[in-house]
Amino acid sequence: MSILIFIYVLVAVLLAIYGCNAWILTAVYTRHRNDTVPNPSLKAKHNLPSITVQLPVFNEALVIERLVNSVVRLDYPTHLLQIQILDDSTDDTTTIAQMLVDTYCRQGFNIELIHRHERPGFKAGALKNGLNTATGEFIVIFDADFIPNSDFLRQTIPYFAGRPQLGFIQTRWGHLNRDYSWLTMAQGLALDGHFAIEQTARSRSGLLINFNGTAGVWRRRCIETSGGWQGDTISEDFDLSYRAQFAGWQCLFLRDVVAPAEIPPQLAAFKRQQFRWAKGSIQCFKKLGWQVLRSDYSWWVRYQAIVHLSSYLAHPLMVILALVTPILMWGEGTDNVRFPLIYLSLVSLGPPVLYAVAQASLYPGRWRNHYKAMPLLILLGSGIALNNTKAVIEALLGVGNVFRRTPKFNINSHADRWQDSVYRLPIDGLVLGELALALYSLLGAVIALLNGHVFAVPFILLYVLGFGYVGLQGLWDARHEWWRWLIGAKSPRPPAEQSSRSHRGEALSAER
Repeated sequence: MSILIFIYVLVAVLLAIYGCNAWILTAVYTRHRNDTVPNPSLKAKHNLPSITVQLPVFNEALVIERLVNSVVRLDYPTHLLQIQILDDSTDDTTTIAQMLVDTYCRQGFNIELIHRHERPGFKAGALKNGLNTATGEFIVIFDADFIPNSDFLRQTIPYFAGRPQLGFIQTRWGHLNRDYSWLTMAQGLALDGHFAIEQTARSRSGLLINFNGTAGVWRRRCIETSGGWQGDTISEDFDLSYRAQFAGWQCLFLRDVVAPAEIPPQLAAFKRQQFRWAKGSIQCFKKLGWQVLRSDYSWWVRYQAIVHLSSYLAHPLMVILALVTPILMWGEGTDNVRFPLIYLSLVSLGPPVLYAVAQASLYPGRWRNHYKAMPLLILLGSGIALNNTKAVIEALLGVGNVFRRTPKFNINSHADRWQDSVYRLPIDGLVLGELALALYSLLGAVIALLNGHVFAVPFILLYVLGFGYVGLQGLWDARHEWWRWLIGAKSPRPPAEQSSRSHRGEALSAER
């Protein structure tokens, strides 16, 4: 039992570090919230730099037209704007993209389709390949789920003028379908917290920040002198942005420039996105952590960078706590864990406070309407712990390096459906593990109650509800699959699976 208590206390302390950092970043944001970066105006047209807009896509038939139509509407001189569709698709996306290219070429746009039949390096490989024929001094990147506003370039490019060491600019993600469901509302809440508070605090206080993979602008020379796009992690954005800052380049986060994007409406899609982010972040932690520690940055910057890179380690720590706590409720000596549990509960309030401050700062007067999704976000935070733990373990063990895309469904209103889409994901095999952890935690709550450890019951119930929600929602989302199975109907196969007998093996593995 003493060994379990030691594990419990150690895990609680480590989790407290990540929980406390939410308080810290909120405080840093509060201190720098009124700091402003001079907003330069766009100079005369003859002084404008050339721009290449890169659109990396892979099986995006439902949104490719929406994306390209928005990019050609960017308010920028056509002769200075090059558009590259970096297409690795195995489905009809390529045909649709070629039709769009032909149409806009006839209208005078400099737009091209670069199609790869194999996917070495995945997204990083596509971006690197596109750079070979890119003509722009600056590289703008939009993923398939984004619809940039027409003034995006006029709100970002001027900041590079007079700042030769500014390597990249990241803008804030907006939400096209935030009100579609409680799930999308919760995700919107989380994204707002990351961008409005975390990225703002890091950028304005001189900490290292990460590029978020899309809705940003890179100085081409920064990419090239920092080692370029590398495919040894699946968070090529996180990787390159840190390497750029190690090389002496500066970065800027523009909180008030918003690029709207689609939020995953399917829980399995959200889990896949989280899995990729978790695995990629820990891969970057393995790759860059020692370099951070050996750097010339102050201890404060290095500490924040390590916490930033390793933040997804919180999820396996949560799983360990979920497994250990019910066992401790059997025996004596639980007073030894009472204080760590109470302390952990206090620091765990950090993220909800961070999200509240984010909503109040972004949407004054109506932030409560968004914040009502906070209880669900808390359940998601604990419920996806098993999913992200698997990702972390794969990263630490060096298992695979597959970029599994997040499917996009072109969801804009409540009337739109993803359930019948060919891109919907099948039921996640981790659902059974999540439901098992929910039942195990429920047993722990009962044991704690029977043994008089009432103080632990609310904490354990968070795991019960979190794992239970994620597991049951996964089953509910797959109800159409069960119905088709019962009536003997065949389910539509995703495009990559339709090509499973073709030569595009690496592209297929990314979809499995």
